[in-house]
Amino acid sequence: MFSRKTKSTIDSLIGAATNIAGNVHFKGGLRIDGCVKGDVIADADETSMLVISEHAKVEGEVRVAHLLVNGVIVGPVYSSELLELQPKARITGDVHYKALEMHGGAVVSGKLTHDTMEEPILKLAMPVLAANNT
Repeated sequence: MFSRKTKSTIDSLIGAATNIAGNVHFKGGLRIDGCVKGDVIADADETSMLVISEHAKVEGEVRVAHLLVNGVIVGPVYSSELLELQPKARITGDVHYKALEMHGGAVVSGKLTHDTMEEPILKLAMPVLAANNT
């Protein structure tokens, strides 16, 4: 249904027994199974993907192109391409997205905002005539 420009590979993993206190910056794909207390931000890359697994928790801002959530996020979320909310997803904070897929059972406690990151395209229906045309 949605055009997926993102790759589906995971380059890095934060394991279930891992707790991180601090910001996480990444490129490519990242899967979080543990707990992160800090922002999780993908570098400006249209192919970035973040997976928040069922037992994972992020307390901080999340910024990524493609985000798949089945765990908990406490903080604002910015998804520049696709946001997928699985049945056990719990988000407390405002959510900004371009495309949204939400399964039954997912909960968002905050404002959902559809963002179009593109400039509006204006097209003229008729060619513009020169002012000195006689």
